[in-house]
Amino acid sequence: MEFWADRENPDLSPVTVFYNGLRTRSRATEDRDKTMTAYHLHLVSDATGETINSVARACLVQFEGIEPIEHVWSLVRTRGQMEKALRGIADHPGPVLFTLVNDTLRGFLVEGCRDLDVPCIPVLDPVIHHLASCFGVEISGQPGLQHALDAEYFQRMDAMNFALAHDDGQLQDGLEKADVVLVGVSRTSKTPTCLYLANRGIKTANVPVVPGCPLPPQLQAMPKTLVVGLTKDPERLVQVRRNRLRMIAEGHDDTDYVDLDSVREEVAFARKLCRQNSWPIIDVTRRSIEETAATVMNLYARHRGAGES
Repeated sequence: MEFWADRENPDLSPVTVFYNGLRTRSRATEDRDKTMTAYHLHLVSDATGETINSVARACLVQFEGIEPIEHVWSLVRTRGQMEKALRGIADHPGPVLFTLVNDTLRGFLVEGCRDLDVPCIPVLDPVIHHLASCFGVEISGQPGLQHALDAEYFQRMDAMNFALAHDDGQLQDGLEKADVVLVGVSRTSKTPTCLYLANRGIKTANVPVVPGCPLPPQLQAMPKTLVVGLTKDPERLVQVRRNRLRMIAEGHDDTDYVDLDSVREEVAFARKLCRQNSWPIIDVTRRSIEETAATVMNLYARHRGAGES
């Protein structure tokens, strides 16, 4: 079975990805294909594969000119499933990265890779064994524990529901229950940053800053809540907004929304508003969502620490 899948960032995505036998391709250009060298890479996990996929991506971006063809074998928990993965490895030889806690399955995979003469790398072993040594406790050996339905899981779900309900200032009731409120002009990555923080269990709302429209009055009377301003370079902001208008088939380039002088005034107004209220400001022009969220989390940790002292 073959199907196509688009990627948000094709420069970092593999040309081909196999998910337990299902093959996906991004629409890479022919010119780029000619300059890249393809290598098969197998990711074997006894859980969802999220961890090993993140580790692989973090490592692969360090190698220029390499186009990995990823074969993702997730939820491998039986000998039969492991045999299927090994057949796939034999069909497309290449390095194997794995996260497996079952000793029998680990041994089966390592031995199979040795017979196929392909490298087999346990990506979490050094970290887990060093921590076990430091803590002086035994390793549990249970797969997928990070996905357990515990209190932390439900906290994240609660934070996600809160973020969706309080997106773009659409619900002001309960705003004081937020851990963090992001304010900023349109297209400064408020919503995706909120969702990222929610996935970390931080209740986050976002409120747009629009000249002439007052902000919710409770923002000035929520000492337990951290309010953070997000801003962006006006020229870059105009580009992002024009792209947005094209996506929704509203190609109006003569509105204040994409007028550079108007946008400069809008950004200046938002900055002044944050300074007047002593709200920290983060320039997201050259920051990824993850970097912005990490900065917010650092600010929130300090804010919470100051409130408890």
